[in-house]
Amino acid sequence: MNLLSRSQLAKAVDVNIETLRYYERRGLIPAPQRKDSGYRQYSPDYVVRLHFIQKAKALGFRLEEIKQLLSLRVDPQTSCDQVRERAEAKLAEIEQKITELKKMKGALQKLAASCHSGGPAGECPILEALESEQFILKD
Repeated sequence: MNLLSRSQLAKAVDVNIETLRYYERRGLIPAPQRKDSGYRQYSPDYVVRLHFIQKAKALGFRLEEIKQLLSLRVDPQTSCDQVRERAEAKLAEIEQKITELKKMKGALQKLAASCHSGGPAGECPILEALESEQFILKD
C-alpha cells in the first residue's frame, strides 16, 4: 500500500496542508498513522474521503453536515432514505437562498437605476436608501 505524507496528500486532493489539519481537528478525517519518526502517513482511503468532502462542499453542505454524511456512509443501519432527507433539506435551504438572492438582485438593480452619475456622494440615492429606515428588500 502506498502511504502518503501530509504534503503529498494535500497535493493529491489540491488542498492546503492547514485544511488537512483543520479537518482532522473537526473530526472529518481520522488521525493518521505515524512513522517511528513521528511523520504522518496517509492511506489512499484519505484521498477518497477528502474528495467526498470536496464534492459535498461543492453541493453546499457545511462541514458539520458533511461529518454527518460521512458517519451515515459507514453506518450499516443507515438507509438511503436518511441520506435523501438530508439532500432534500439542503435543496430547500438552497432554494431559500436563491429567493433571497433574487430579492437582493432586484433591490440593487433598482438602486443602481436610481443613481444618476455626477452628483455628490452626499446626495447619492443609493447611500440615502441604505440609510433610510423605510428601505426594505421586497419580492
